[in-house]
Amino acid sequence: MKVLQMIKKPYLLFLGDAPDPLSAKVAQGIRDWRPEDCIGQFRMEGCKADIKLQDVTIDDAVKAGAKTLVIGVANRGGLISKEWTSVLCKALAAGLDIASGLHNQLSDEPELVAAAKAHGRDLHDVRIPPVQYPIANGKKRTGKRLLAVGTDCSVGKMYASLALDKEMKARGMNSTFRATGQTGILITGEGVPLDAVVADFMAGAVEYLTPDNDPEHWDLIEGQGSLFHASYSGVTMALVHGGQPDALVICHEPTRPHMRGLPDYKLPSIQDVREVGLRLARWVNPECRVVGVCVNTSAMTEDEAQTYLAGLATETGLPCVDPFRHGVGPIVDML
Repeated sequence: MKVLQMIKKPYLLFLGDAPDPLSAKVAQGIRDWRPEDCIGQFRMEGCKADIKLQDVTIDDAVKAGAKTLVIGVANRGGLISKEWTSVLCKALAAGLDIASGLHNQLSDEPELVAAAKAHGRDLHDVRIPPVQYPIANGKKRTGKRLLAVGTDCSVGKMYASLALDKEMKARGMNSTFRATGQTGILITGEGVPLDAVVADFMAGAVEYLTPDNDPEHWDLIEGQGSLFHASYSGVTMALVHGGQPDALVICHEPTRPHMRGLPDYKLPSIQDVREVGLRLARWVNPECRVVGVCVNTSAMTEDEAQTYLAGLATETGLPCVDPFRHGVGPIVDML
């Protein structure tokens, strides 16, 4: 698999003018899974996100050893604003490279390209597919695969997959986290930017990402979108059919009033996702099964979380955990 051009560490995580904490999920993911690579965070006026790193200026970050400013905001549409551009140009002038996973590519911004050239810096666009992917053929591959599917976008599918990989490796199991989005790619240095792949080739890209492997090897595929999300269901469908999963983990955030970005749509139930996800997955892998539920309980107290998870386990008959708060041991037991 083609690996990204080396992005220099450590990072200054750019939160910009993020309108809410969830908009800074890229920065939060890097901070949670690679804290040793993070110098601090840079927030513009009006920023409503805080990933609990030290607020630093660009100059102070450079003095502290930062090498790359990583755009840690995933705004709707993935756009670079004029306000951002002035800050990013200052970062380039101060000696920082810039890495981004936005749809709006750094290389398409003339001011940034000119500043990078003038100061000898590199621009890294993570969301550019590195190869020409094939059309999916649907053929069965050796090895095992697990896919995280969600009731909504941004509910913790990447966290669940990374936590499973960490736990399985700790047990001596043979596993690989397979990144399919910008944050996962920035964390691991490789993967497929699936939502930037032309639709006809998305399922093929997932087949490319998870090739034949040893019989006991597990590919842990980072999920994207939701089968029930009116905006982003297509990328999820490609993951289900291209991944041919042997196991599904359902991911959920229980405190949301509506689906992300869709105020007129309530979240589907876990049972809805279980039934629909299995039906679609079993079309390409009749042996697929649901092995657990990963719940983002960050908006709950510990007692509230434990009560909710216990009730959900009784309701579903599945191990139900917060992967970041409590670990995923009971789900790995199922594997």
